[in-house]
Amino acid sequence: MADLDLRRLHLLREVARLGSLTSAAAALSFTTSAVSQQIAKLEQEMGVALLERRPRGVALTEAGTALLRYADDIDRTIDAARAEMDEFAGLRRGQLRMGTFPTVGASLMPDVVLAFRARHPDVAVTVVSARRGGLIERLKRRDIELTLLWDYPWERIEDDELTVTPLMSDPTVLLVPREHPLADAGPVRVADLRDQEWVVRDEHPVADVLSRVCRDAGFEPRVAFAANDYQETQGMVAAGIGIALAPQLALSALRPDIVSVPIERSPNRRILLAHLASRRLSPAGQQAAVVFRSTARRAQARRRQDPSRPVQHPGAG
Repeated sequence: MADLDLRRLHLLREVARLGSLTSAAAALSFTTSAVSQQIAKLEQEMGVALLERRPRGVALTEAGTALLRYADDIDRTIDAARAEMDEFAGLRRGQLRMGTFPTVGASLMPDVVLAFRARHPDVAVTVVSARRGGLIERLKRRDIELTLLWDYPWERIEDDELTVTPLMSDPTVLLVPREHPLADAGPVRVADLRDQEWVVRDEHPVADVLSRVCRDAGFEPRVAFAANDYQETQGMVAAGIGIALAPQLALSALRPDIVSVPIERSPNRRILLAHLASRRLSPAGQQAAVVFRSTARRAQARRRQDPSRPVQHPGAG
């Protein structure tokens, strides 16, 4: 097999995407003849047919589809290499790209951004929010440099490609209406909640937490409502539909008619700071890591002063 020409792989992708040699030629400012010749050379290099000519356009053969998957992997690797080379050239020195997930995006992350910008006002900060798997993928594609992640004792993040630093512990609390008998009960035992009905986030990690703690206490929870987010969860709890579990960091905007109650032996999740193990942090990334750690320490200190108070950023009332 001859040396693979990456430009021809790109050309194959465009032909597959647009469905014809003519359309690909127009998109790339080539002639149709030139595109056809390059695809023919790629087929010769590979030793197999990659395109099937049809009356209206072309389609990938089975071999062409397989090759295109490798082309996608090659493109991602090249993008990652270019991003790293840009760092060496200093082209991203003035930018910091970070990731977060919703419950800390509304609580811990604003403190981090405010503190970092106060110290380094000339650095442009970009924050993206996603689910955990999406954040890890963005790290590996080098779309972001640092990200917050979470895990529970039964689901630790174990990934040799990541460097993970625990920042703080985020306890699970019980949400009840303010007039509920448990509102002033202090730490409650999950076993005492056997007869309660529950509001839970639909297809969310907290649903797994609820199942686990109830199962450990010897019963299955009766779910009365599946909510889409924590604001809807609070609304249904306030309406008396059921009680709920939530990570404390998810309660930066707690309704006045809802009370968060500590749970005995609460299943805590770890809040983590992660970056690629193979990636040397930029100066901005190194400073951001310092800010993450100090911000988490202050949040923990505020919680120790008042464990029942939701975590709020300094400007919150």
